[in-house]
Amino acid sequence: MKKHLNLLQEFSVPLLAGVLVALIWANLSPEGYRQFNHAPLLGALSFHFITNELFMVLFFGMAAAEITQSCLPGGDLHPLRKAVNPLLATLGGVAGPVLVYLCLNALFGTPHLSRGWGIPTATDIALAWLGASLVFGRRHPAVAFLLLLAIADDAIGLGIIAIFYPDPLHPLAPQWLGLTLSGMAISLLLRRGKVGSYWPYLLLGGGLSWLGLFKAHVHPALALVCIVPFLPHAKREHKHLFEEDSRDISPLASFGREWKVVVDFGLFMFGLANAGVEFAAIGVATWLVLASLALGKTGGIFSMGLLGKRLGYPLPSQVGKKELLLIGMIGGLGLTVALFVAGEAFTDPLIQGAAKMGALLSAGSGLLAIVGGRVMQVRRRT
Repeated sequence: MKKHLNLLQEFSVPLLAGVLVALIWANLSPEGYRQFNHAPLLGALSFHFITNELFMVLFFGMAAAEITQSCLPGGDLHPLRKAVNPLLATLGGVAGPVLVYLCLNALFGTPHLSRGWGIPTATDIALAWLGASLVFGRRHPAVAFLLLLAIADDAIGLGIIAIFYPDPLHPLAPQWLGLTLSGMAISLLLRRGKVGSYWPYLLLGGGLSWLGLFKAHVHPALALVCIVPFLPHAKREHKHLFEEDSRDISPLASFGREWKVVVDFGLFMFGLANAGVEFAAIGVATWLVLASLALGKTGGIFSMGLLGKRLGYPLPSQVGKKELLLIGMIGGLGLTVALFVAGEAFTDPLIQGAAKMGALLSAGSGLLAIVGGRVMQVRRRT
């Protein structure tokens, strides 16, 4: 049974199943799908709210845990010099799609569509891990490089939502961020008090952080990103990104290990809540988003990765030009944060649906990377 569960997690089956169910439902019964997604389900809370505002807190909290562990001695990002090149590639993977989107929109789009420039800036972490595993094998250094890149540009994507896509009906209320700072302060005190369970950090610190972000009209999915780095951890890391180390029983490692199954299978909810797009919605925004992810991500990551190498910040071992090119192609897989941003960028359902379809079709970048890996005979490390 455990082996079957691991296979479902490894191949991102819950997320892909949620996307598939949402697509079928939205096209067979659009009104029924919208009613399910937005009608009150738990009190006044809709399924969409529970998924995007509550469940995704855990998703990004897990990402924060991985980054925190990777910065420890022995981790993939220690010393900090090792992180410079992937972070430069991240900047290229954000700026490249924006440039491609705005240029193509100036040629073929409309001024209104320019608001969608933030949609292709993010890479889907779960699909990137799956694509990288299929292309390189799970133990190839390129996988850690790509996962760092995906986590970093997802964080940038959420920042873009907060700064560039404010809700006109609910303007930014920065005074409430004091609650988030209070949550961080409490977490620091808990750590100094050597509290050995992650629950007080999540409930007290995370609760205040979530409330502060929510009241400030900043996306509360970031709540645990502010809290997780305060969790007590081992002095040295003995695993790579998204691997498990059962020997590490620190609160930070326990949080990541004990919630992984919940998050992996909960991504079915995310796919179901956000991927319900009618095929009739395909339009100019679809091709703008798709081209920006496929071309802008690949070109931006590849060029900035090479620039970082020339500046003296080396790529990981066994990562050369062809591996970097494949990393850029896999980076073009946009789903989670891309769907988030599409929902914030456009209020017109047709344009929003067209933009989301572009994010969904970016799965083709992963397929091209798999074929490219075989053609270029990249050596896999399993």
